[in-house]
Amino acid sequence: MNRRTAIKQSALVAMLGFTDLKSLFAATAGRQKDVRGFHRFMLGKLELTVVTDGHILMKPVQPNFAPGIASAKVEKALKDNFASMSEVDLGINILLVRSADRLIMIDSGCGSNFGKDSGWLIQNLANAGIKATEITDVVISHAHPDHIGGLTDQDGEVVFPNAAIYLYRTEHDFWMSPSPDFSKSKLKNEALKKLVIAVAKKNILAIRPHLHLLDDGDEILDCIKIQLAAGHTPGHCIIHVFSGTERLCHIADLVHSAVLVIEHPEWGFDGDTDFDLAVKSRKTIMEELAKSRTTIFSYHLPWPGIGHVRRKGEGLEWVQQPSALPYP
Repeated sequence: MNRRTAIKQSALVAMLGFTDLKSLFAATAGRQKDVRGFHRFMLGKLELTVVTDGHILMKPVQPNFAPGIASAKVEKALKDNFASMSEVDLGINILLVRSADRLIMIDSGCGSNFGKDSGWLIQNLANAGIKATEITDVVISHAHPDHIGGLTDQDGEVVFPNAAIYLYRTEHDFWMSPSPDFSKSKLKNEALKKLVIAVAKKNILAIRPHLHLLDDGDEILDCIKIQLAAGHTPGHCIIHVFSGTERLCHIADLVHSAVLVIEHPEWGFDGDTDFDLAVKSRKTIMEELAKSRTTIFSYHLPWPGIGHVRRKGEGLEWVQQPSALPYP
């Protein structure tokens, strides 16, 4: 890399809020193939950092997405948006919020539950200069394996020993019940259901000494507000991060695909515990976010998961916020 190129790249990443210059240049030069990036920016007085836990490749597209919808309609939507016809690649974007003496993490990634393409959280926290022991609080949007799985390691030990853990009360009660009810879901994979239940129970039991249960509208840690968005799971929440008048909405699993779920919210996702309620929550909340022009953080949309939704005809579309990505 010559000096002129380096200066241009420095200016670009400074503009976009990315500060990991060492990793960027190392990745560009091809000297460190294991380098993964992080994205850091400000929201009012809060310092926000996004790190990646990896990704989950879901294939085929149907019936994971748009179950029961004519395949020709789904294929046309994918083709019109230059999207893969065979798979949906879900990012796993972890948001951290530094507020005064608190370091708050929202969700914890997959842990060791889904193989080598995920479970990168601890290494990428280190790349961002953060130790697991520094995390003071973890807010869990819902108890699916790719959100709660990173709270324990392969041996079942707690990964964030100094952190208070926050979970919606209804979510806790659902997964800890003797037989969680999937009767309103379109998910047919019984083995996957058993895995989801097992991971939720394992992690909730492990963190019980650190666990605090929340209700709709609760405000915690002077910068977090909880809003129930039921359907994906009974206690699935979106999380509002605020500082003064500035707001960002972490939509968790309200959407998984910009094409198949934002533009066609009624097509849905077979992983929703209550399929119809998830569609209703998705439509209502995404319309509100479009109207208010609120900045959105998405757990599963492409890195770093930051953008907006706006009106497109009778529906909505995702508008990604650009950022520099120093992947090798």
